[in-house]
Amino acid sequence: MREILPALSAWYAAGAPFGLATVVAVSRSAPRDPGAAMAVGPDDEVVGSVSGGCVEGAVFELAREVVASGEAHLQTFGYSDEDAFAVGLTCGGEITLLVRPVTPALDPVFGEVAESVTAGRPVTVATVTDGPAPRGAALAVWPDRVAGTLGTTGLDVAVTADARGELALGATGLRHYGPRGERREDAVSVFLHSFAPPPRMLVFGAIDYAAAVARIGDFLGYRVTVCDARPVFATPKRFPPGVEVVVDWPHRYLQGAGTDERTVICVLTHDPKFDVPLLQEALRRPAAYIGAMGSRRTHEDRMRRLVDAGLTDRQLSRLRSPVGLDLGARTPEEVAVSVAAEIVALRWGGTGSPLTATAGAIHPEAT
Repeated sequence: MREILPALSAWYAAGAPFGLATVVAVSRSAPRDPGAAMAVGPDDEVVGSVSGGCVEGAVFELAREVVASGEAHLQTFGYSDEDAFAVGLTCGGEITLLVRPVTPALDPVFGEVAESVTAGRPVTVATVTDGPAPRGAALAVWPDRVAGTLGTTGLDVAVTADARGELALGATGLRHYGPRGERREDAVSVFLHSFAPPPRMLVFGAIDYAAAVARIGDFLGYRVTVCDARPVFATPKRFPPGVEVVVDWPHRYLQGAGTDERTVICVLTHDPKFDVPLLQEALRRPAAYIGAMGSRRTHEDRMRRLVDAGLTDRQLSRLRSPVGLDLGARTPEEVAVSVAAEIVALRWGGTGSPLTATAGAIHPEAT
């Protein structure tokens, strides 16, 4: 979508209708991931791709049809053993496409979404694909506001909450609801397309606890980097596939690394010569979570050193130390769950208390 957005924005600004086909589900060896898009605009101009050439001809015709009818269409393409001449994927996979017409009248939020994506501002677009709700209806969800509707207030509220969760992780995929947003029902299918890179998790200290924290961070959807100044410990084979491993002094690496309000920083070095200079840097830059491992005594010594280094009370108040929630954790894996639970609680304003000890809505309504 990002690649073809300039053309779509130009058509939209000119009020020219276009048909937009988006991959909303895949199975087996499908050629493109969910979110891949192709559009057919004025004078039958085509931009983008949904399958690398296998079904583009059929999608072209579908896009023209939805523009003419003004109604969205859901279509699945797969390999056909019964009919060798059927339009399908030669790779043996399967893709499901939502093909919908786009005009300022049919999709009044598209322009705002395009501006946000172009400017690098995170936004999730929720679109109804199937069920007793208007197919093709769109709801745009930003961290602080929403625009559009999927047809009912209950559905909008439920989808908004999930869309912000997906946006926090930069995730894209199908979700299922009841007609009024009921959980654990699958009458309505909604495609959540997040325009945000996955948040970063920076883990410092290549110890056993770091491997467990990196593993759960990857599971939660973070782009994980582990950094340690000791090459004997900072080796890729000690960490899950996909986790970046860097050999460098932690504070020096952080000085050159980009962080933002979604970044998670876990300081597991447990050594003043590493963690104090690192925390001086971390507490002065944007981050969603900054946690440091250590005993109560280590924490008190660390805080004295940070005060001596000139950090303010406000900066020090951002530090979660000792790291994690009180779960009674012992093993590296249990500690990783404790840390992950604290990160999730801080992100969404949770108390960390057992739900049996709380009252009211489990998931507060999003606005």
